[in-house]
Amino acid sequence: MSIQNDTDAIGKRITYETDGHICLIGLNRADKRNAFDSHMVKQLSEALTKYENDANLRCALIFAHGEHFTAGLDLMELQDKWDKGAFEFNDNKIDPWGIGGKLRTKPVVVAIQGTCFTAGIELMLNSDVVIASDNCNFAQMEVQRGIMPFGGATVRFVAAAGWQKAMPYLLTGKAFDAQTADRLNLVSEVVANGEEYERALTIAKEICNAAPLGVQGLLSSAQDASRNGAKSALANIHGYLPHLFHSEDAKEGAMAMVERREAEFVGR
Repeated sequence: MSIQNDTDAIGKRITYETDGHICLIGLNRADKRNAFDSHMVKQLSEALTKYENDANLRCALIFAHGEHFTAGLDLMELQDKWDKGAFEFNDNKIDPWGIGGKLRTKPVVVAIQGTCFTAGIELMLNSDVVIASDNCNFAQMEVQRGIMPFGGATVRFVAAAGWQKAMPYLLTGKAFDAQTADRLNLVSEVVANGEEYERALTIAKEICNAAPLGVQGLLSSAQDASRNGAKSALANIHGYLPHLFHSEDAKEGAMAMVERREAEFVGR
């Protein structure tokens, strides 16, 4: 597959490339340990929105240039922008943290190395698969900076780890390592340092080989359960079936099974 670069259309703090059906989104402020300023937040939203709206793309992989995933928020740059819409997204934009904006319908895989603080943890908690290097160090340290987590950790960290496991880290802001993140169910896998990107890319390719409509239906149902509870998700689950069972991909999946070959899905 050939990689196509479209960084200039997004901005310099975020790189944007496509490789077949995969969208590669890179945090690109390595000189600041990829700390999020208002420009980087906006450009990441633009990149995810571009991915969402491109029918050819089936999975996004978010990674970081440099030695660290992100040091979190650039508080000095953002200090006078809290009340000026720095983290507000309209209904046509994807919020990278899934608080507002347009609801994402396609999967996101994240590869993490080195430092991953505050907004970085919340970014990965709003993704679907997280591959972490064994050299990662994490901290949800907002309470040590006079604020609180506002990118989803108060909900998703607690949901993943459980109240008693999550609160010691949320209430103190103390650091923890990759193995602890794994035990807390914050990451999908921990791999040797340097292997996180390739492992994440492998999973992204596997997702792209699955039926796009099936993947999107599955993700929507899981999001329904996360946002509205199991009762709502179970009540809505049969609503996905007519569209899926009458799709070209469902017919292709059945034929591939009968013919004992790999299915070639087209997303229709």
